[in-house]
Amino acid sequence: MPTISSILMGFFSVALVFQGASNYRVVGRYPVPGDGGFDYVTLDSSARRLYLSHATQVDVLDADTGKVVGTIPDTPGIHGVALAPAFKHGFTSNGRENKVSMFDPSTLQLIKKIDVGKGPDGIYYDPGSKRVFTNNHGSHDISAIDAATGDVVGTVKVGGDGEQAIIGADGLIYVNSEDTAEVVVFDPKSLEVKKRFPIGVAKVPTGLAYDAKTKRLFIGCRNEPKMVVMDATNGKVINSFPIGANVDYAGFDPGAGLIFFSCGDGTLSIYREKSADAYEDAGAVKTQPSAKTMAFDPKTKKIFLPAAEYLETPASEPGRRPQRTIKPGSFVVIVVGKS
Repeated sequence: MPTISSILMGFFSVALVFQGASNYRVVGRYPVPGDGGFDYVTLDSSARRLYLSHATQVDVLDADTGKVVGTIPDTPGIHGVALAPAFKHGFTSNGRENKVSMFDPSTLQLIKKIDVGKGPDGIYYDPGSKRVFTNNHGSHDISAIDAATGDVVGTVKVGGDGEQAIIGADGLIYVNSEDTAEVVVFDPKSLEVKKRFPIGVAKVPTGLAYDAKTKRLFIGCRNEPKMVVMDATNGKVINSFPIGANVDYAGFDPGAGLIFFSCGDGTLSIYREKSADAYEDAGAVKTQPSAKTMAFDPKTKKIFLPAAEYLETPASEPGRRPQRTIKPGSFVVIVVGKS
C-alpha cells in the first residue's frame, strides 16, 4: 500500500514532467503545388508571408491560412530568401547559377540579378550594416551585398562552407562553418574574420541559434546529432545534448527560453534554457522525415517546416545509389504550435 509520502512524491514527479514539456505539437499542414526540391523557409512575421524555396522558384504563402499568394520564378537551385524591410527589397540565393535575385516583396517582381560567389546557399540580412550576405559553398567564402542598391561590396574569406548565421549582441555575425567544424565570427562592416571557435565535441554544424541575454550559441551538429552550447564571448563549449538526426536549422524563443532544432529524421528537438549553463529536454515533436528546415514566428510562436514524401527507385547498376524523387502532390508546410 503506498504511503502518503510516496503519493506526494509521485504527484511531484508528474508535475515536473509537465513542467518540462513544451506543449508543442503538429497543428496543421499547408499543401503546396509542385514536386521540385526544397530547402530553407523564411517568414515575414509582420506581413504574414512565408517564402519557400522550391526547385527553380519561390512559393509565397499566407502564413496564417497557407494560401499560395504568389511565386518568384527563375531562381535555379534556390536555397533561401533574405528580406531587407528598410529598403523594401528581398533577395534569393540561386545556387545553380551563382547569382542572387533581388526582388520587390510587395509585387514579387524581379529588380535585378546579382553575381556572387560560387554556389550561394544560406542568405541573411544584417540591419546594422544594411547588407545581405550569401554563404557560398563553391568558393568557400561569403559575398556581401548592399541591400539598398544590390551591389556587391566585398567578400568575407571564411575558408569554409557557411550554414546558418546569427547576429550577435556585439554587432558581429556568427556563422557555422560546416566543413571545418567551427563557428566563424566576422565584422559585417569591415568584412574581417575576427574569431574562429572550434566546436571540438561534434562536427558538421548546420543549425545555429542565439540568446543575446546569456551570450550563448546553440549549435546543431549532424555527425553525432547534438546541440552544442557555446559561450559566444570566448568559444568555450558549455555542454552538449542529443537531438534528432540530419539537423539543418535552429530557432530560439527568448520569452519562453526554448531552443528548436528541425531534423530531417522527422524530429523537432526542443530544449529549455533554465539558465546560461543549465538546460533540460522539453520534449521532441514528431514532424515528418525530410522536415529539416524551419521558421519560428515570434508573433504566434508557431513553427513552419517544409517537408515532402520521397519515392525510391533501385539503382540501375551495382554500386550506385538508389534514386530518390519527391512523391507527386506530397509537398507541404507542417505547422507546429502549442496545444
